[in-house]
Amino acid sequence: MHYEVVVQALWLILPAYAANGCAVLVGGGLPIDFGKKWKDGRRILGDGKTWRGLFFGSLLGTIVGFSQAVAAKYLTENGLNIIGLDYFEGFPLMIPIVISIGMGALLGDIVESFFKRRIGKKRGEDWVLFDQLDFIVGALCLVFITSTFLHFLGFLPYNWFIKNFTPWHILVVLIVTPALHITANMTHKRFRQKSF
Repeated sequence: MHYEVVVQALWLILPAYAANGCAVLVGGGLPIDFGKKWKDGRRILGDGKTWRGLFFGSLLGTIVGFSQAVAAKYLTENGLNIIGLDYFEGFPLMIPIVISIGMGALLGDIVESFFKRRIGKKRGEDWVLFDQLDFIVGALCLVFITSTFLHFLGFLPYNWFIKNFTPWHILVVLIVTPALHITANMTHKRFRQKSF
């Protein structure tokens, strides 16, 4: 596997990373489930999934994606895009594509949280691989649906997802993400334990 595939894969999924990370950092406030419980007596989602996190996470993911689109378009037009960084089809099609990557990441996290509550795991309790890949699966699923829809309606002559996310790109994302996620969590926990 060439290094270009690794860079391209991480480039494509970067809005999801940004959305997920931002939601964790700026979350708080009103829970998405409004504090309500499911029929099993447990919270639907829990206090960790908030409207503020959803809004600002989606916003940052979108901003990051738009910035990438502008940068990649500039590099391409000036013959500098030697490793094939995608610009998400440029304006205006980048809008639904980029939004679906960031929003999909957070929806994947919300769905995982629902099932995590159902099996009795508490907020912050580890659920290995599910915790690391929920937002990636959500992002990939929603951008695939969006790309298919755009292609079906004739806005694109091809499915953007299938064109850009080869099996190798998806494999890279699924392997690299857990490692990055675990490292980030360990760093965060150590940072919180330090006294200033």
